Amino acid sequence: MAASGESLESFLCGEDAMDWDTSDDAWSSPIPATLPENSFLQVGFPDEPEADFVALLIDRETLYLPQSGYLERFRDRTLDASSRHVAINWILKVHTYYRFGPSTACLSVSYFDRFLSAHQIRHGNGWPFQLLSVACISLAAKMEETSVPSVLDLQVCEPKFIFDAKTVRRMELLVMAILKWRMVSVSPLSFVHYFLGKLDLTSKLEPILFNGVFQQVTEIILSTNRVIDFLGFRPSSIAAASVLCAAEGSLDFSPKIDALPSLFGNGVSQNEIWSCYNLMPELLVHVLNRASMVKSLKFRDPEEARIPQSPNGVLDIAACGSCDSQKSLVEIAGPPLKRPRLGDHCTEGAIDTNISNS
Repeated sequence: MAASGESLESFLCGEDAMDWDTSDDAWSSPIPATLPENSFLQVGFPDEPEADFVALLIDRETLYLPQSGYLERFRDRTLDASSRHVAINWILKVHTYYRFGPSTACLSVSYFDRFLSAHQIRHGNGWPFQLLSVACISLAAKMEETSVPSVLDLQVCEPKFIFDAKTVRRMELLVMAILKWRMVSVSPLSFVHYFLGKLDLTSKLEPILFNGVFQQVTEIILSTNRVIDFLGFRPSSIAAASVLCAAEGSLDFSPKIDALPSLFGNGVSQNEIWSCYNLMPELLVHVLNRASMVKSLKFRDPEEARIPQSPNGVLDIAACGSCDSQKSLVEIAGPPLKRPRLGDHCTEGAIDTNISNS
């Protein structure tokens, strides 16, 4: 028998938001008063002097990472890496389907990993992971996008389970509570413009080729979200390594590449940059092969070289497959919403709503 919305809610989030811990420590905003408004929501174009702003981002970036030991829990199989891979792939497919900005994708994955590192979800690749994925991309889209699809319309790209709006909203409340309302974030995208500027690419490349490098950097960063090995690196290191990989495919940096990480400032670990950089050819081979094409393309035909001028034009590397032909879920299902049978996945306690463990 298909589970009703009422039965699903009864064990997911039986309490209201007002029943949760409302102490100052649990609900206070972590954004310091010295930061410009919405600064973390930008993709690298702050109003503050860039060097000072980036130094502040580097100082704050560890506040928005998963809890310590998160990567090790995947490696010792306490957490299921394949379940995370399925969930992140679905998030990125939805990001591609709706052509959301890259910051929406990074923020969605950040919510997912921060929640999973602080709160237990059982049943691996079942409905709890799917519900968390829907809640994370819904929250990120509300933070970043000017036009946000409905909760039902977000559930595209052949999800295994479909959840009604009320259930997703309750899950969103749980996610926000576990994250202590730290909904802004420092991501690798926060550093891209500054790091590209440190390489002085604007003077070395024509604008259209520079935009190609910017696109490749963004594509590399989005691709790192899929691979658990990159969970061990700070956002600034991932950004610096991505810039080096993309720039190396566009310019001949080989004579001086060893000295390049020092350009990114003292706050960024050069050893960590190199460790991250050395992983990328092995784990992101398909993306880097395309990055190397930027160097080989001479753009003989201007139409061939037309590259999106905005990060919003950058699409994730995963083809959305059946998403391209998938219509709105409202059009497909119509009222009432028909859900897949949840069966044994719907057991009490699959998502523990006691936030005291956060």
